[in-house]
Amino acid sequence: MSQAEPAFVGEGRRFQRVCDILALHQHDPARLIPVLQAVQHEYRYLPAEVMAYVATALHLPPAHVYGVATFYRAFSLEPRGKHLCSVCVGTACHVRGAPQVRDEFVKQLDVEAGRTTDDGEFTLETVNCLGACALGPIVVMDGHYFSNVDRRKVGDILTRTREGLDLVVQAGDQRVFPVEVFCARCNHSLMDAQHPIEGQPSVRVTVSFGGSHGWLRLSSLYGSYAIESEHEIPIDVVANFFCPFCHAEIAGATDCPHCAAPMVPLIVRGGGMVQICSRRGCRSHMLDLDGVNL
Repeated sequence: MSQAEPAFVGEGRRFQRVCDILALHQHDPARLIPVLQAVQHEYRYLPAEVMAYVATALHLPPAHVYGVATFYRAFSLEPRGKHLCSVCVGTACHVRGAPQVRDEFVKQLDVEAGRTTDDGEFTLETVNCLGACALGPIVVMDGHYFSNVDRRKVGDILTRTREGLDLVVQAGDQRVFPVEVFCARCNHSLMDAQHPIEGQPSVRVTVSFGGSHGWLRLSSLYGSYAIESEHEIPIDVVANFFCPFCHAEIAGATDCPHCAAPMVPLIVRGGGMVQICSRRGCRSHMLDLDGVNL
């Protein structure tokens, strides 16, 4: 860096990938959450120096960026492994044997809960509630939900994870369960109990595509693809999603691994995010849950 070159420019060269993420979101401070989401995807956590750079680039107080990063438990200030394993130890799961499940993961991974294995492959966490108590004990591995887990199933879950969970057909698994989601911008609930889908409150958002603009209701059952919409959305069309309350665009920071359309992030009650593909007909979805003290 030359003597006359501003420090911020020099830092930008150091954080080129972060600059690309900021440019993708037009350096809009209102998109802080998807920016941090993309940064975490890049680094597997939120490094302090990167958060400071983001704060400067978005003209936000560093304390504000840090506050957002610590408020949403889907964000981590410590490096995470390639695979994130969350074991629910809440009351309902606890009485069904969750402590034994946790201990088996500790034994087989040779790592304590809250830590990452030496090879950087797995981060093991315990959470307090994942919102599906009737299916406990619950384990979430890389967004894939496993119900009624006991010690005998731990080895199989780890094997499937190493092989690639998306490549494994899990016929018969009860991985369809309800989630309650909120707008990442205004934190308003998006649940619509007056218009249920599949017996559960629907998720209400606003979408636009082409010259059409109207409401869209999604099933709140994770793993279901049922929707209702004001206008018919043609297959392969990519829609823009908006909060019906604050009207902010629900903009994703990552692209669909299957079709490259933007993923749409929603905050999950209790901590975490669920992402759905914005392309009509694509069934890609990802779940990142991290429990909080309730």
